[in-house]
Amino acid sequence: MSAAHIIGWGHTPFGKLDALDAEQLFRDAAQPALDSAGLAAEDIDGIFVGHFNGGFVRQDFSGAIAGVAIPAFRHTPAVRLENACATGSAAIWAALDALHAGRVKRALVVGFEKMNTLPNAQIGEVLLRCSYVKEEGDTPGGFAGVFGTIASEYFARFGDQSDALAAISAKNHANGVHNPYAHMKRDLGFDFCRTPSEKNPFVAGPLKRSDCSLVSDGAAALVLSLEPVAGATVQAVRWRSHTQVNDVLPLSRRDPTRFEGAAQAWSRGLDAAGARLDDLHFVETHDCFTIAEMLEYEAMGLAPHGQGARVILDGVTRMDGRLPVNPSGGLKSRGHPIGATGVSQHVMAAMQLSGTAGGMQVPNAGLGAVFNMGGAAVANYLSVLEAA
Repeated sequence: MSAAHIIGWGHTPFGKLDALDAEQLFRDAAQPALDSAGLAAEDIDGIFVGHFNGGFVRQDFSGAIAGVAIPAFRHTPAVRLENACATGSAAIWAALDALHAGRVKRALVVGFEKMNTLPNAQIGEVLLRCSYVKEEGDTPGGFAGVFGTIASEYFARFGDQSDALAAISAKNHANGVHNPYAHMKRDLGFDFCRTPSEKNPFVAGPLKRSDCSLVSDGAAALVLSLEPVAGATVQAVRWRSHTQVNDVLPLSRRDPTRFEGAAQAWSRGLDAAGARLDDLHFVETHDCFTIAEMLEYEAMGLAPHGQGARVILDGVTRMDGRLPVNPSGGLKSRGHPIGATGVSQHVMAAMQLSGTAGGMQVPNAGLGAVFNMGGAAVANYLSVLEAA
């Protein structure tokens, strides 16, 4: 089977984008993706839209936005995918399936979200629907409360990990300073992230505001093909493997301090790629909360269960460490517009592998991985990518 390639990409700034509607967000990500691939809209055979929505905007039926945003897409097949915070990766996987099935030759994937349309309390209610509502739907603090519960249980079992969480937050904010698309380009520093204050209060359990990803608007896009194309202005990036592993939704039916589905995705994905963790030059991972990044260190195999803190405290995942994690700043600094996140992570990886990441660039990056998850490590997606 031929490997699928990323042959073009686009990305809007992430932030509070009140002046932009869904059509404009779509267009602002999709058109640069087409341009960098050296293609016109008429060259695309299928469009795959990642949009969580959940009530953030009135307009649903998001796949049909494509033909409104770019009139040349009027008769191009388009579909909308949703899989909680892994919505963007779900759209990518559907596009990959269509490519490998021979149904399309070139696919456009666009992930977008407008979250800043509701008051904060309602945003929390919308996101909490990504938990098991029968048991977790009344969790105080919304989805931050869910991860606050996970952090509290981890702390109770393995000791206070506040230093490690603050170090993760500080690392990602320092990295995000160099990301032109980031929602927050501010180096907060370890002391600010470690110390509760009026500007950094506790939000849920041991999690402070600096432990939580940002509520963001934004969009990102990829053009996919089984082969590189002549005329592209960017170096193609290809998949070595792509893997999805699910886990059971209710936290009551599993150990919340272990991301077992994520661990399986990492194990299967690296095996399918014929690679080891030590072969990777960087990872873009799903740090919706700092406790999530720390548990993902354990899931990817950087540390045994209960010892994830030592990974960041020993500097392993810093930009100058053995395996830089979230050189883009991650969700923590870049922002987390739900439907856009998985696509954005792949754009960040493509920039690294094509040597166009600017101040975010990891030297000599030739092999990288993207981990994106929906819910509390329920829908787990892993891409292993290389320069073509």
